[in-house]
Amino acid sequence: MSQFFQIHPENPQLRLIKQACKIIRDGGLVVYPTDSGYALGCYIGDKSAMERIRRLRDLDQDHNFTLACRDLSELSTYAKFNNAVFRLLKAYTPGPYTFILPATKEVPRRLQHPKKKSIGLRIPTHPIALALLEELDEPLMSSTLILPGDDLPMTEAADIEEAIGKQVDLIIDGGACGAEPTTVIEFIDDLPEVVRVGMGDPAPFQG
Repeated sequence: MSQFFQIHPENPQLRLIKQACKIIRDGGLVVYPTDSGYALGCYIGDKSAMERIRRLRDLDQDHNFTLACRDLSELSTYAKFNNAVFRLLKAYTPGPYTFILPATKEVPRRLQHPKKKSIGLRIPTHPIALALLEELDEPLMSSTLILPGDDLPMTEAADIEEAIGKQVDLIIDGGACGAEPTTVIEFIDDLPEVVRVGMGDPAPFQG
């Protein structure tokens, strides 16, 4: 059975954030709130935790995993982009967007898309997510908590505990979250293509 932390959604308790980060560093799989629903998160280099996410969500080998980052500086460590793309990223981060970009050598190969060598990246706005990233001092390997057969992410921690409480190590209850996933934008040859329409307005990235 997982641990269950109630963390204040606007003023996260540092003691609990530190405990959550220890669980992540020790190989744990955690559920945490973001601005666009709850997400699954684990340590960036943890292969077994990543495979647990894959099994839990029934993901195929072509799924683009996401790194949740603190800011654009951290994002630029893990993705390659030109000045025009940078200006777009700067204008729409932080926010409910996931950007799929060519990965740098800092991204473990198993996190990259096997064919495109890309990685999803996002900068969340939720205070709990940002507090976790600040304490970890590196990105969080992340995936929206959409269970097989569902179209939308889970929004209530109690429902999550009932559904998958035995399959994760920690559930962070940060109150109700948004009920839509992020809007996903893939950059192909530095041009944006909307892959999934979610909470973020796709209009700025369409022709």
